Amino acid sequence: MKLLVAATPLTGHLNPLLAVARAAQARGDDVAVTTASGFRARVEAEGLRCLPYEDDHAAEYRATALPAGPERYRREFERRFIDGLPGQAAWLRGLIARERPDVLVAGSLVLGVLPLLLGSDPRPPVVTCNVSFLFLDRPDGAPVGPGLPPAHDADERARYAAIRAQVEAAFTQPVRAYTDAVLAQAGAPVLPASLPQSILTLPDALVQFTTPAFEYDFAPLPPTIHFVGALPPPAHAGPRPDWWGDLDGGRRIVLVTQGTLANADFDELVTPTLAALGPREDVLVVATTGGRPLDAVRGPIPANARLAAFLPFADLMPRLSALVTNGGYGTVQAALQAGVPILSAGLTEDKAEIGTRVAWSGAGLNLATNAPPPADIRRSLDALLDEPRFRARAQTLAADFARHDPLAETLAVIDAVSGAGWR
Repeated sequence: MKLLVAATPLTGHLNPLLAVARAAQARGDDVAVTTASGFRARVEAEGLRCLPYEDDHAAEYRATALPAGPERYRREFERRFIDGLPGQAAWLRGLIARERPDVLVAGSLVLGVLPLLLGSDPRPPVVTCNVSFLFLDRPDGAPVGPGLPPAHDADERARYAAIRAQVEAAFTQPVRAYTDAVLAQAGAPVLPASLPQSILTLPDALVQFTTPAFEYDFAPLPPTIHFVGALPPPAHAGPRPDWWGDLDGGRRIVLVTQGTLANADFDELVTPTLAALGPREDVLVVATTGGRPLDAVRGPIPANARLAAFLPFADLMPRLSALVTNGGYGTVQAALQAGVPILSAGLTEDKAEIGTRVAWSGAGLNLATNAPPPADIRRSLDALLDEPRFRARAQTLAADFARHDPLAETLAVIDAVSGAGWR
């Protein structure tokens, strides 16, 4: 089989698509990966053929001149993922004409696939891999984005309806209108539903990288949506930090990370977590900067802290007593696979929704802020470390993840849609 894999040029979005591409190539498929040229070396280091394009680092755009809130989040989303849609669609059409893939496998925010799905031109089947929470329309009427847990009663549903009206006016409807205008530039029809709903329901199949135990009840789900479990953390080929042996010292280990995107200011989460845990001699706190220089972590570094630019999550996660994260989806899924309790804090991008699911699942706590004070972090971590219920629930979820073979199940979805041939 011949596959074209299209990935958003962000580390947390690219890694899952590379895992799928490697698995497909290992079984004998002819695989090509397209993403921004800045990730070409990363793709080729995996032994995969790369067909790069230029994106001027759009996916990393941050509207720092605007205060946190709907206007900023809307502008960031438009610039990162929607503005480049016509060029991306044209690039994909050219690759499809040249490569003639049997299936196009795309990340959920590769919006250049939308004109293909909405148009009438011949195309290969499209399988979308969702690297975030399941952002379908909610049965309880809650809007997508603010991070609201499932409604319990009619009063809560009424409250959610009022919030939804505000979110739709400030974000959902403007984004849909903006996307429709950009789709027109690409010669495509308008969306049949909101942009999030369209992303997940238009493809011929949707692979969701989690289990139903970490998601709300959207029953009945569209038959095209497939839960496959979570992919394991990517292998880390670099050397271990020189302090790696300290992990074997008998202390409980806590990891704090702000990922590789929302990490411009470590004073939001990393620094206050170091301050919160500094007095605890029974804890070793490990921080990763997601590739940024270590001196970007300002303030005193306590004696029980260790820092590294990157860390091998596959080896580190099973050692952890707790994870502190701003809510990156891949990091949260990696912790759940290892049965690690989670303290989530973060409201940008999709993080409010992910943090709420952490708390709703019972596997952790959600501080629901970008910059929690050390006292709140300390109090929450005391609970995660000392109350068995959080680890017990995290281990229950880990057992649920272990029932899946995510790569085999993803390839099975790809195989199933390929049988129908081009549309």
